[in-house]
Amino acid sequence: MTDANQQYDVMPKHVAIIMDGNGRWAKQKGKLRSFGHKAGADAVRAAVRFCLQNNIEALTLFAFSSENWLRPADEVKALMELFVWALGSEAKKLNKNNVKLQVIGDLSRFDEKLKSKIAEAEQLTQNNTAMVLNIAANYGGKWDITNACKKLLRAASEQQIDIDSITEQDLSKYIQLNELPDIDLLIRTGGEQRISNFLIWQLAYSELYFCATLWPDFDETAFANAVKEFAGRQRRFGMTGEQIESQH
Repeated sequence: MTDANQQYDVMPKHVAIIMDGNGRWAKQKGKLRSFGHKAGADAVRAAVRFCLQNNIEALTLFAFSSENWLRPADEVKALMELFVWALGSEAKKLNKNNVKLQVIGDLSRFDEKLKSKIAEAEQLTQNNTAMVLNIAANYGGKWDITNACKKLLRAASEQQIDIDSITEQDLSKYIQLNELPDIDLLIRTGGEQRISNFLIWQLAYSELYFCATLWPDFDETAFANAVKEFAGRQRRFGMTGEQIESQH
């Protein structure tokens, strides 16, 4: 077991998490899936605490994918209600802890009540500087890239930019989270080993960490275990191990 307050040689600046396993956790306890989602909110608080304690600048959580609308209607309804409740109850706590909250994704499909809660929470915390908590809701990586391409093409047309001169950096300006450090570490709980259309562009050079722990059981010690493994890896970014070592 790893100490959640242990010091590491290398600490990620930006961590993303696919919070998987709420439903299975609830099923193991003979409860409805919605019970697991509510328990997952406690794990979110633990993850934010860990980031604050260890000076991690940004945490991005996959709360609701664009494909999750295909789930049973009662589960989707419960998730939306939980989202409204969490924004109302947690925004003040985040603000007290100097955490900036951002919600990314296609928010157009949400009802006005939820969109209003999102706007209120973002406005309340917009000037906070301790860390940034990003909640990905109705988000998909393919949507993100498509949306960025539309914006770039519109800007190119309006500014009469030669399409052949467009670079990767030009497109990245329109990708979600472009103002934050690159994602260093992706964690997926629940035992699955895939990224599920999450942050396709942003994960290009991220380290991937998969664990069997179900999300409601993912506490600060589990987070520390992920960071410990991250700290022990050599990130090469296309170079050889010898080249990386020669830089240190």
